[in-house]
This record gives sequence, structure tokens and C-alpha cells, in this order.
Amino acid sequence: MNMIQAINSAMDVTMQRDDNVVVFGEDVGYFGGVFRATAGLQKKYGRTRVFDTPIAEGGILGTAIGMGAYGLRPVVEVQFADYIYPAFDQLVSEAARLRHRSAGQYWAPLTVRSPCGGGIFGGQTHSQSPEGIFTHVCGLKTVMPSNPYDAKGLLIAAIEDDDPVIFFEPKRLYNGPFDGHHDRPLKSWAGHALAEVPEGHYRIELGKASIVRPGNEVTVLCYGTMVHVCLAAAEESGVDAEVIDLRSLLPVDLETIEASVKRTGRCVIVHEATRTGGYGAELSAMVQEQCFWHLEAPIERVTGWDTPYPHALEWDYFPGPARVAAALKRTMETA
Repeated sequence: MNMIQAINSAMDVTMQRDDNVVVFGEDVGYFGGVFRATAGLQKKYGRTRVFDTPIAEGGILGTAIGMGAYGLRPVVEVQFADYIYPAFDQLVSEAARLRHRSAGQYWAPLTVRSPCGGGIFGGQTHSQSPEGIFTHVCGLKTVMPSNPYDAKGLLIAAIEDDDPVIFFEPKRLYNGPFDGHHDRPLKSWAGHALAEVPEGHYRIELGKASIVRPGNEVTVLCYGTMVHVCLAAAEESGVDAEVIDLRSLLPVDLETIEASVKRTGRCVIVHEATRTGGYGAELSAMVQEQCFWHLEAPIERVTGWDTPYPHALEWDYFPGPARVAAALKRTMETA
């Protein structure tokens, strides 16, 4: 399966198991979604469980919160992460606070799916990675998979979770892994071990990271598309890096991070989003707080730049394997 098919399968499986799961959003019904992630679901489950909405993200999320409070499990698609901002107030002021403000009487078991990230020449309005904004909000969970197997297992767990989950999908990974070498032929998921996705139900617990490359010299913390970039950088740099795919940003697997950094003594953090105030800053603070006496070099961050995502200069903005490899080498040179 590719990543789109895995995401579709996750929704299909949960809709089969629970009649309360409903899917809606912009073009998700008859059209099957702009990336076809919901293809065939309306035909199978009908227009009352899979339906289109107006282009009104605040209204979509407000409706989903009400549905969740009344016992449904809405799975909402915001067509691009860049357009999730009009729904921000509903997510922060309502969905994230509902369980607390009602003393547990109501909650909002909703999942917001949204394609994110660059690498497709989408320009500044179709390439953003706003995950760091949502990790700041108590009451929301934030997830970003890097491969089809994880995408299905994490999405099923998100849909079945009783708290609101923001599920970001790196669109550059939909049809194949991407190592950041844009000048090389495209790869598909065919033959990749993590494209072997079971047809039925399985869950990957939110808040559990995956060590995708064991190593002894430096710990690399990453997620989404950057997982594949970091794997390429480790091979090309010759640095024996341990690459950790966080998968879930909130809750985050601090236990795995701490154990790895204390063993390697070095840490490089990589994400595609803007540097200032990005999620890497929080990761850096956590590593410094928990592992200070074990660190043998300053923590490095490799990120997008503090600019709108450019169109013509996309690959100068995108944190590619050369930039990551340079950071790995720098941290190894520090005594």
C-alpha cells in the first residue's frame, strides 16, 4: 500500500467497526478528496456518513465538536494544513477545553486529518507545517506519520481516542518515500518493508516513538518526511546516527529520547517547519533538561528558514540531506 491507501484503509476499518465514525470535509465525498484519501468511502457508507462541506473550516470543526459531544466520532479533513488556521479558535477554545470545562461530562473524540509540508512546489499557501502551534495547546494530541504502516495504525488509534487529535499527513510521502534528493527519480512505496500494511484492524499507540536506525554516535530526532531525509544523511555522512521517528509529537516519547541521548551524548533535531518557535525548540529544551550532564556537544537544529515557504527556491528552504549531514559532522567535531 502507499500512504494514501493506508489512510483510506484506516477510515474504512474504523467505519466498519463503529457506526458512530463519520467522515466529512472539503471534497471528501463524491470526489474522494483532493489526494483521493477518502475515495470510495461515500459509495460504501452513504452520504450520511461521508459527506462534503462548504469551504468553511471554522464551521466544519464547530460541527465536529458538537457531533463528538453527542457521541459520534468525526473524522474531518482540512484539505491543506495551510487552511487549518480559520478553525484554530474552535480547536483551541472548544475542542481542547471541552473535557476540562465540563468536568468530564462531555468530550470531543474527533480527528482532524490535514496534508502538510512542502516538496511539491505548492508555494507559501500549500506547503506549511504548523504542527508546533498545536503542540502548545493542552488538550490536543498531535501526530505525524512517516510511512504507510504507521499511518494506518496511528490513524486508527487517533480515531478511537477520546481526545481530539490533529493528524498531519506529509503529502510528499503520499506516493513514496522521499530522501530529499529532488534531482533523482521518484520512488514509490512498492517493495518497501513499511508498505506491507495489514488489511484489518491494528493500532500503534500514540506517544510511542520508533527507532528506525540504531546508532551509537549521535541521536537524531525527526518526524514525517524528515525521517527519510535523516536516514539518507546518516548514510551519506558516515556518522553512526541513531534516527528516532517521533511519530507522535504530543504526547511525546520522552523515555526513548532520553535513553538514546544519554547513550550517544549528542543530539540533532530536524523538522521542515520554520525554525523560530518550532517544535524543535521544545525538543531541544527537553533534551537539555533531561540529558544535560550527558551531552558532549551543543544540540543542533536543522529546520526550514524563518520565511514564507518559497516557490522558486523550494530546495533552498527544504532541509535536505546535505544540511542534515553537515549538522551531524559538526556535532561529531565538538570535543
